Amino acid sequence: MTQDYKATLHLPATEFPMRGDLPKREPQTLARWQADDLYAQLRANAMGRPSFVLHDGPPYANGAIHIGHAVNKILKDVIVKSKYLSGFDSPYVPGWDCHGLPIEIAVEKKFGKVGEKLDAAAFRAKCREYALEQIDVQRSDFQRLGVIGDWKQPYRTLDFKYEADMLRALARIVERGHLARGVKPVYWCFDCGSALAEAEIEYQDKVSPAIDVAYAAREAKALAAAFGIAPPENVELALPIWTTTPWTLPASLAISLGPDLDYVLVEGPDRHGQRRWLILAEALAEAALLRYGVDTLVVHARAKGSALEGLLFAHPFYSERDIPVVLGDHVSSEDGTGAVHTAPGHGQEDFAVGLQYGLIDRYTAAQVNPVDGRGVYLSSTPPAGEVALAGLHIWKANEALVDVLQKSGALLTYAKFEHSYPHCWRHKTPVVFRATPQWFISMDKANLQRDALQAIKGVAWVPDWGQARIAGMVEGRPDWCISRQRTWGVPIALFTDIETGEPHPDTPALMRKAAELVERDGVDAWFALDKAELLGADAPRYDKVTDILDVWFDSGVTHECVLAQRNAEGLHKPADLYLEGSDQHRGWFQSSLLTGVAMDGVAPYKQVLTHGFAVDQNGRKMSKSLGNVVAPQKVMDAMGADVLRLWVASTDYRNEMSVSDEILKRSGDAYRRIRNTARFLLSNLDGFEPARDLRPLDDMVALDRWIVHRADALQTRIVDAYARYDFADIVQALSNFCSVDLGSLYLDVTKDRLYTMQEDSRGRRSAQSAMFRILEAFTRWIAPILSFTADEIWGFLPGQRVDNVLFATWYDGLAPLPADAPLSAEDFDKLLALREQMAKVLEPMRANGVIGAALDAEVAVSASPELVSKWEPLAEELRFLFISGDVSVTPVNADEVFVLAQPTAKLKCVRCWHHRADVGTDAAHPELCARCISNIDGAGEDRKWF
Repeated sequence: MTQDYKATLHLPATEFPMRGDLPKREPQTLARWQADDLYAQLRANAMGRPSFVLHDGPPYANGAIHIGHAVNKILKDVIVKSKYLSGFDSPYVPGWDCHGLPIEIAVEKKFGKVGEKLDAAAFRAKCREYALEQIDVQRSDFQRLGVIGDWKQPYRTLDFKYEADMLRALARIVERGHLARGVKPVYWCFDCGSALAEAEIEYQDKVSPAIDVAYAAREAKALAAAFGIAPPENVELALPIWTTTPWTLPASLAISLGPDLDYVLVEGPDRHGQRRWLILAEALAEAALLRYGVDTLVVHARAKGSALEGLLFAHPFYSERDIPVVLGDHVSSEDGTGAVHTAPGHGQEDFAVGLQYGLIDRYTAAQVNPVDGRGVYLSSTPPAGEVALAGLHIWKANEALVDVLQKSGALLTYAKFEHSYPHCWRHKTPVVFRATPQWFISMDKANLQRDALQAIKGVAWVPDWGQARIAGMVEGRPDWCISRQRTWGVPIALFTDIETGEPHPDTPALMRKAAELVERDGVDAWFALDKAELLGADAPRYDKVTDILDVWFDSGVTHECVLAQRNAEGLHKPADLYLEGSDQHRGWFQSSLLTGVAMDGVAPYKQVLTHGFAVDQNGRKMSKSLGNVVAPQKVMDAMGADVLRLWVASTDYRNEMSVSDEILKRSGDAYRRIRNTARFLLSNLDGFEPARDLRPLDDMVALDRWIVHRADALQTRIVDAYARYDFADIVQALSNFCSVDLGSLYLDVTKDRLYTMQEDSRGRRSAQSAMFRILEAFTRWIAPILSFTADEIWGFLPGQRVDNVLFATWYDGLAPLPADAPLSAEDFDKLLALREQMAKVLEPMRANGVIGAALDAEVAVSASPELVSKWEPLAEELRFLFISGDVSVTPVNADEVFVLAQPTAKLKCVRCWHHRADVGTDAAHPELCARCISNIDGAGEDRKWF
């Protein structure tokens, strides 16, 4: 009768659950972290270490977090945690951007715009209340992701201290000579009586008067020369423009041509009986002439647009105004005439060209923008012919100006034109571009552009293409308009001379005094301020500016308002790392760079890391209408935050990141492989006490020493990859180690030793020592990525340890094989190659039913005398490495290795399942081999190699 020997085996046992059940277990872990104030403990544990500061770019406090937020925060958290394990003190202070238009819109939807139900102060209070509510919602989700940081004391741009420090930062920028005042065209709604942001614009169809207007040449000789011909006699030369906004013609200051477009001088319609040649883009000439009633295209000369730069023409009804030709890349040959009437006060591209050519400085503000906030021409606007424009609304002026042009002969054609046009989203009425006085940080005034470009070179950009990207943007950008005509934001806190518009000469000092008031009472202190309180007797000479700062300035000075102000919490500037999406080369990276250089002459960061955007499996952007949105909250509720974190880490985040339910399912499968590996290791450490049982490296079985060698090499790779922010390499290397080195080899081979040898035998304790060392290291490897799971494993590891895995550093109990090891890494490579070769021989036998398992086969290996000399001493134990029957090794005069196998005739031991000749030789245990009997009776066995 077969005896039951199960009780004599040391089978694996652990309470570490096979199923992660992360949606249930992670919130419990998070609650413990919060109750223990894990972040404070981390900082205390890291006191005195060198610091590494990753500075958090603030998300906007509006709406629930999306998958892009999750990617961003997880990447930051992985880096911060890896720095703790690398021996740094790595404080992480999260923040929020709290001012600006989206919050205003949300509050307006509920309470109406300023002045309807709420005055400005009450409106700002509601904006503050709304932003704080949004922060609480987002903070909860960020923490649920497993992100560790100073969530109790984040930075918020609406905090009084922060708002005051913004003004102090601006004061320094003013002191260093970077502030400038000018005009800038913005969307303007006459019904609102204010500027609008892009988000407040919607496009609707509108019917406008479309006209072609001829500007007569001032000097026919110069124009003809530009075309390479002699000036014609008794012929007027003119340059036609096409526009749908006749009302902007009083502000016409130039004509823009495309520098690389081909222009032709063609025969046009007569003007009051006089011949007229017209300059048209060649691609548009035929269509334009047909509009003018000319059927035949007669070309007299050709020239590039660049050849016509600087030529002067006459304004169609202000005969004293010279209209120069300027060049602009915005001019195309798609429609019109190829010539764009340029009114810098009424168009963004026109304004840019006007700045480039100095037109705005050459004319008065009233000439650049002759329209007031109600849509009426200013009283100083000259009449157009016999039509008085002063006091006339621009929509009524359209038809009147068409009549003036018709009478003068400058009008070539007129038609009604239906097109898409910007409208106010509130009033559904057409808006205009209207230049208003604005405040700028000048790119040239104090060499900011030059210094910023130089500073970019001193930053490490990851990926390296980021350097060229931001340099190109800084090189081509205009002055930074920092003023906004909104309600919810930080005031610029300037006093300007009523006569000249210039800032008060003591502006920096006055700003700092204003900052003291704001730090005490918030921004309302400025809006409620009596000028005399700061200006005294000079108050009547100055206006108080109520414009607010651009929100990019709010976030752009976090390096000063957070990093410089919170030194006691371990922060410092410049930060070691900024990390955001690739769109921030135009946004936060650039606003931080410009303010940093403007204030300190250097960039506020040493390194900048860029990640891409999340898209679906087909590369499409996330969209509710497409139904492809992946909400991080749903992923965490269904699969757990660690699965989401594993997806982020395993993806090439420097490009677009594909995510879908199927992709996340694969991440879930990868997570289970990692978890099951940890569980197997833990289950075989049952009863292991490191202080008592841990074997020194030089007293371990050769295979155990080799797997520690492999783990050491992997740790070197992982630590280096964390330093390079290459998290995908970590996941790939770790998965390969789990499935190949451990799963397909080591864990399989060592089962015999772990299960069948005596509990305290050298061979068993050696295997446990290797597993313990690997799991000690393994838990730390995964901790930055799989934070919840690492915390869980850490609690099951045997022995005394610090409270949290992040209190540790990279494990120092691993080491490479020494040079004098009995079996070198190269020796193991050859043995493993032999193992694979043997498997190829045994697999057909198993498939054909010749054997049931590799243990049922005896193996004969023939190899060169050199290999045999190395393998012969191992022969008795090779069967454990191969998990086969007996292995014989014989020399042959060949370079190849030969493997033969046959079914064994030996009896099978019911305890270890090995086929041995000595099974049945002991009457007390007739079904056991001598090795198992020895292990049961206490004499034990020794194992040197495997």
